[in-house]
Amino acid sequence: MRTRSISTATALAVLFSSAALSAVAAGTASAATATVAQPAGVVADGALKRVFVGDASGGKILALDYTGRLVDSVSDLGALSDLTVSDDGATVYAAVRDSHEIVALDAATLDVVRRYPVATDTGPTYVAFSAGKAWFTYGDQWDGDLGSVDPGVDPASGTDPVALQRFPTEGTSSGIHGQGLLDTDPSQPGVLAVGETGSSTDSMAVLDVSGTAPSVVAWYDGDYRLNSGIGDIDLIPGGREVLVNGAVRDAYADGSFREAGSYPSGLRADVAPNGMVAQYTGSKVVTYAPNSTKVVHSYAQSTEVVALEWAPDLSRVFTLVPSGSGYALKVLADPTLSNPTLTVDAPSKATRAKKLTVKGKLSASVALPAGAKLTVSRTDLESPNGKALAGVTVKSDGTYAFSDTPTVGGTVTYKVSYAGDATHSAVSTSDKVAVSRSTPTLTLNKNGNVYSYGADVSFTAHLGSTYKNRTVEIWANPYGGDKPNKLIRTAKVNSSGNVSATVDMKRDTTVTAVFAGDARYASKTVKVTAYARVKVSNSISKHYKTGKVGSHSYYWFHKNTSPVVTTTMSYYKGRKERLELEVYYNGKWYDSGSQYFKLGTNGKVAVSLGAPGEAGIKARARSSYVNNSSGDNVNSTTHSSWKYLYFTK
Repeated sequence: MRTRSISTATALAVLFSSAALSAVAAGTASAATATVAQPAGVVADGALKRVFVGDASGGKILALDYTGRLVDSVSDLGALSDLTVSDDGATVYAAVRDSHEIVALDAATLDVVRRYPVATDTGPTYVAFSAGKAWFTYGDQWDGDLGSVDPGVDPASGTDPVALQRFPTEGTSSGIHGQGLLDTDPSQPGVLAVGETGSSTDSMAVLDVSGTAPSVVAWYDGDYRLNSGIGDIDLIPGGREVLVNGAVRDAYADGSFREAGSYPSGLRADVAPNGMVAQYTGSKVVTYAPNSTKVVHSYAQSTEVVALEWAPDLSRVFTLVPSGSGYALKVLADPTLSNPTLTVDAPSKATRAKKLTVKGKLSASVALPAGAKLTVSRTDLESPNGKALAGVTVKSDGTYAFSDTPTVGGTVTYKVSYAGDATHSAVSTSDKVAVSRSTPTLTLNKNGNVYSYGADVSFTAHLGSTYKNRTVEIWANPYGGDKPNKLIRTAKVNSSGNVSATVDMKRDTTVTAVFAGDARYASKTVKVTAYARVKVSNSISKHYKTGKVGSHSYYWFHKNTSPVVTTTMSYYKGRKERLELEVYYNGKWYDSGSQYFKLGTNGKVAVSLGAPGEAGIKARARSSYVNNSSGDNVNSTTHSSWKYLYFTK
C-alpha cells in the first residue's frame, strides 16, 4: 500500500481499485429379436410348424415358430450355404461348403444326426429334398455337377450314402456352369428343377430323380432367348412349368422349354403348394393367384427383402429382412386373402353439437361381396375406449357415407372397419376431427411480486365456468437448471372457483395453473412469475471500537489498519457478491468503486479493503446480489445494509 497526500475522497477510491485488494473464503461450511449375420437358406417345416434360417457366419441354424419366435438354435456347423427339410419334416439338411459336407439334423431338437462327407473341394452349395434323398450341387463356374445323399444307406454296410455324378446332359450337350440352383414341389415327387449360376447363367433343366440315376425331363442349353440370367427357379405345381426370377413362366414339353407367360416384374419368388406365387422386389412383397397377373395381397415393407418362403399350409409368408447389423425373420399374414384398401375422410374441424358427414371407399383387387358392411366407432373424451355407432353398407361402387353429431369437443376419432370375408382380409382405418370447445376463464395472482428470501407465498388460481371438470393443477418451476418443474397441488376448486398452493420463495419462480379441459371446455394454462430476494448480510472486523459519529454507528479503525468485510449470502453455484464502497466528503457520499468476489461453497467471502494511512476519513460498505451480474439469474437484486467505517490516528 502506498500513502499519498491527495484528497480523502480520492484516497479510498485508489485503494479499492488497486490489485492489492484480496478476497478469501471465510471458512468452509433389456423376446430379443433373433438375427443372422449372413443368411444361408430359409426353409419351412409344415410338420413341426417351424422355420429354419441358416447363418453362414458362425455356422448357425435358428429354429423359429410361425410367429417368428426363436425356439431353438445350433452353432458351429461350418460355413452353411443352404438348407432343406425332408418330406416328412423330421430332418433338416444343411450344405456346408468349407468342410464339404451335408449335415443332417433332427428337426425337432437340432441335434446333429449324421455328417456326410462330399468328395469335392467345390461345394456343396445348394440342397433340396426329393424322392427320399437330399440332392445337392457342387462344382466351379465352368463345370457344375449333381450329387445326392441317401439317408437310408448305412455307411457301415460298405455302401457310400453319398453319390456324385456328372450333370446328366454332359456328353450329349453342355452341362451347367457353377453350382446350380435347386427346387422341388411336394405335388411332383421325384422331380428336380436346376438353374445355372456360373459364368453363363441361362441354362436350366428339369430332372427325374426318382430312379437309380437322374434323367433329363427337359433341358435348355441357354442362349438368353428365354431368360437373361437365372437368379431363382421354382417348379410350378399342377403343370409342366418353372418360374424363373419370380416373373417368367417357362413351360417344358418334348424335352424343351418355351415361354408360357409372366407375372409383373419381380426379383425372386416362392411358389406355394397350390400354385400361388409370393414375389418380392426390393421392399415390396405381393402374392398372385396361379397364372394370374392380378395382385391378391400386397405388403408395404419398410426394408428390403433378401429371402422369402411360403408356409406349407399357406397361412403365412416368411421373409428375411435387415434388422440392426443382421437379418431377422418377418412373418406376413393372410397371403391368400386379398387385402382391401379402406379410406375414411372426415372434416378436419367441426362444431360441437352440429351434424358432420364422414365418407370413404372400400376397394380390392378381388371383387368384394355385394352389400359389404362396415362397422363404425367414435372415440372422444367421454368415450376413450370407443363407442359403437350404426354400421354402414358399402355401395356398388365401393363408396360409403354416414352422418354423426358429436356431443363432445376436442379430438374426435372415427374408426371404420371391414371384418373381412372368405377371400378378403380384415382392414380398418380412422380419421380425426378437431371439434370445437369453449374457452374457460383461468387466472393466477401475484405476477411480478417480489418477496424476501424464504417467504411462504400463497398463489391462488381462479377457474370460471366449465362442464364437468373442476380440477386445477398448480406447478412451481424455480429458476435454475438444478430444480425441476414440480407439481405442488392438484385439487378441485372451491365453490368460488378458487384453489391455492403455497410456494417457498427461495428463488425467482414461475408458477403455472393448468386446467386439463373437459368435453365442452378446452384446456387452458396460465403462468405468472414471482421474484425472491437473496438472504445477504455483512460484518466488519479489525476495528478497535464502535461509536456514533453523527446519526450513524461507525466501526473505528486506526489509519494503518485494513478493515475486513465478511459477506454471507444464500449460495448458488458460481455466485459472486458485489462489494460497494462510498466515501463521505464535503457533506455528501461519493461512489468509490465496486468489485465482484466469488462466494465460498458455504456462501461466505471475506475482503480486505486496505488501510488509507490517513485519519479523519469516513466510508461505508455494503454487499449486494445483482441479478445476472452476480453470476446467475435465479434471484432478484438484493442489497445488505450499509456498514460505516471511521479512520483515526
